Amino acid sequence: MVIPPEQLTREVLIGIVESYITREGTDYGEHELDLDSKVKRLLPQVLKGEVLIVYDEESQSVNLVPKDDASIV
Repeated sequence: MVIPPEQLTREVLIGIVESYITREGTDYGEHELDLDSKVKRLLPQVLKGEVLIVYDEESQSVNLVPKDDASIV
């Protein structure tokens, strides 16, 4: 199930983004960025709908998925 970001509080939304970043060990190239910088890069993509918030009922977990990959969800 896709959860629209506007249905979440800002605190919850940022918590989901932070959880994803720390869980996935995202790579931002030659220079490592701190968590706040990574959130500032990813959050606008979520708000624009380029990255979807997906809730999996079976595992009761939330994940972020690029919109282009949403067909695999």
